[in-house]
Amino acid sequence: MSAKYSDTDIFDYWTQQARMHGQSPTASWSDHYVIELEVKQIVERLSDGDTVLDVGCANGYSSTRFAAARKIRLRGLDYVPAMIEQARLRALESAKLLMGSTEFVIGNVTSLDEKSSSYDKVVAIRVLINLGSTERQLQGLNECIRVLKPGGILLLSEATLQGWKRLNLLRGECGLEGIPMPDFNRYLDENEIIRAAEATTDLVEISNFASSYYVGTRVIKPLLMRVTGSTIDVANPMTEWNRFCSQLPAVGDYGTQKLFVFRKR
Repeated sequence: MSAKYSDTDIFDYWTQQARMHGQSPTASWSDHYVIELEVKQIVERLSDGDTVLDVGCANGYSSTRFAAARKIRLRGLDYVPAMIEQARLRALESAKLLMGSTEFVIGNVTSLDEKSSSYDKVVAIRVLINLGSTERQLQGLNECIRVLKPGGILLLSEATLQGWKRLNLLRGECGLEGIPMPDFNRYLDENEIIRAAEATTDLVEISNFASSYYVGTRVIKPLLMRVTGSTIDVANPMTEWNRFCSQLPAVGDYGTQKLFVFRKR
């Protein structure tokens, strides 16, 4: 994360995003197709009857999708009140469509106001990357683990340094410039996170669920645009090409966004 941005700057940015995008998934990220891939991955790992804490739930778009697919009791929290306001509106409007239940509260991942060992599953989506330092990221990780029951599962979907660097190596070999890390983000070092979690959890898997999508949209797409002379905005995620790439089976390890699955001992 760039030092020129303070915690207040970041808070104000996400508040603006909530007000600008309302209940759209673009409030948390513009790449809607990765969000859909992510939702599918997490739903597959939720079970009826689970109590679920969704940390950094933003406007509740993914949270509601989880509760619509599984009979769970989900509590979503975010530190931006404007996001929680939108999540609560969504909960009212979608209540009849849910198999499970949802509630949304203001909270901070670095100091969760939740009892220890109280949840079957904890979901954290692009939360730690916004914390700005290794110390705060590990603090947030430990809080997520603390509130899990023994045997409970942490579903951590985050951008990683390794995936980002590998993707940019592939782009470089194809004559493309590297994709910069967003100003507000500090991508996770996979090894650092795994080492920090291993004292209290076992790593079940790392799912590179978006690898093919990233190769298709961040490497092949710009090359196709260059060859064909197309005037389509390469960065626009809402294209038919992106939709096509979102349906490809995941192959390789080029996805910046990955899902870590940890089981608490």
